[in-house]
Amino acid sequence: MNSTKVFILCGGEGTRLRPYTLTKPKPMLPIANKPIVQYVIENLKKNGLVDLILTIGYLKEKIIDYFKDGKNIGLNIEYLIEDEPKMTAGSILPKKNEIKDTFVVIMGDTMNDIDVREMIAQHKKNKVIATMCVINHKTQVEYGVVDVKDGIVEKFIEKPVIEHYINAGTYVFEPEIFNYIKDKEDFAKNVFPRILKSGKEIHVYVHNGKWQDIGRVSDYERLKEEMETS
Repeated sequence: MNSTKVFILCGGEGTRLRPYTLTKPKPMLPIANKPIVQYVIENLKKNGLVDLILTIGYLKEKIIDYFKDGKNIGLNIEYLIEDEPKMTAGSILPKKNEIKDTFVVIMGDTMNDIDVREMIAQHKKNKVIATMCVINHKTQVEYGVVDVKDGIVEKFIEKPVIEHYINAGTYVFEPEIFNYIKDKEDFAKNVFPRILKSGKEIHVYVHNGKWQDIGRVSDYERLKEEMETS
């Protein structure tokens, strides 16, 4: 098994998923009789990653009571408790002086089959401070797009599909990343821009498989129905 440490971020309140999250933290919402974060953990275990640190805050007892120390399912689970919201990057900051090797950060509320082992290997080969998993996302514009120059129509495109990479919320880091994190900060909003400003590179790992964000009630209900009726 790989000894790489993995932080699974589970501390958010999931306000956009209320009323479901009034009694359960978002990562513990059930889909096909398993909490969302269990799917995340099972994929990590499939990749040989068993040393997990769950950052928890809101309704934290629900997570601790369910997974305990993980020994019964072949894992080593410890918990990093947020007494107040610390944001994605701030939540791992208390471990700054303990993490000495390459490590992973992953969101506890997305369904995916990312090959994390391959992502780690690519990260180490590139010898960078940070690698971000991205997926190719297509956005359908609902209207005709008009290109205008000097008040004159140059081109008209009817309802184009725009392709772009989006952040899949899985990262591989070197311990040096802690030097760029301040208390109560977010990776995407604060830390990554700071790294780029410093002149360091952030590489990407492109994932072409399954990935589902569960950010809204409609996302959760649709995915729940799909998986429970398939």
